[in-house]
Amino acid sequence: MAEDRIVAAQRQAIDAELPIRPRSLAEYVGQRQIKERLEIFLSAAMGRHDALDHVLLYGPPGLGKTTLAQIIANELGVNMRISSGPAIERPGDLASILSNLNEREVLFVDEIHRLSRPVEEVLYPAMEDFALDLILGKGPSARAMRLELPRFTLIGATTRAGMIAAPLRDRFGVVVHLDFYGSQELTEIVLRTARVLGCDIDDQAADEVARRSRGTPRIANRLLRRLRDYADVRGDGVLTLDVAREGLKLLDVDRLGLDVVDRRLLMHMARDYGGGPVGLETLAAAVGEEAGTLEDVYEPYLLQQGFIQRTPRGRTLTARAYGHLGIEVPKEVCQGPPI
Repeated sequence: MAEDRIVAAQRQAIDAELPIRPRSLAEYVGQRQIKERLEIFLSAAMGRHDALDHVLLYGPPGLGKTTLAQIIANELGVNMRISSGPAIERPGDLASILSNLNEREVLFVDEIHRLSRPVEEVLYPAMEDFALDLILGKGPSARAMRLELPRFTLIGATTRAGMIAAPLRDRFGVVVHLDFYGSQELTEIVLRTARVLGCDIDDQAADEVARRSRGTPRIANRLLRRLRDYADVRGDGVLTLDVAREGLKLLDVDRLGLDVVDRRLLMHMARDYGGGPVGLETLAAAVGEEAGTLEDVYEPYLLQQGFIQRTPRGRTLTARAYGHLGIEVPKEVCQGPPI
């Protein structure tokens, strides 16, 4: 079945990352306030021998939502079942998953904002009352039946919290927003991953990788893997600052972490659309990407860095973006902070 293939692919992706994923809150780098809160909630739940309240994790991709869900399950000492919004197509699919959960077990649903409305309707009593309301039969002979469920913890992950229906969002007792990481935290992550991978890297190179990772651990780990390859083939196996800079140049990642798509997007806005305003769909067609990909993957970092602005009429470039591209800033563009 299609949903089985989706879940299997998710599980394979997670298993492939297991060696470098932290397995406890103590190993988890960054998000200090989130860790402190979760430590309290987890300790309280374990002290009462009860299931942790349902958790919603949201934020840009690559910040560790799946890792945090796995850590929660590890800290509780229970198994984690994995699924996703697109994989749960019918209420019966959800009923099958829920009825096979054990007491206090964790169900992780990625892209939870993509659950269909009929599936959500089944999920409401399951989250609130730990019960499934089923309709058996059709027509005049149909009858309702309530199936009791073990107390479980649903962990939902999404990059688009605004697309989650309010009744579903309100049933999460713990809501966690993951934000971009600072350079110091990313340096710690790069050094930890390098130790796990057996990569010989110096502190300056780790700092350089961290600065160009767009505040995202997933990107930092991906860049480190590719730079390790570069050091093994073009160097002596040691990832120094010079080797890191040469490798990052080959990968087309500039000093602020912008890649080819980022620069192409900014260049289209500057040269083809006069700096904006320009609509998201128009930009997506210009750079050959899906509008959702631009909005979820590229735009958050460009907004955070002050390269673009959102206006009621569309996206506009800032003076900072013109400066980074090496293009003269038009007089009508407000001067932003220096690069």
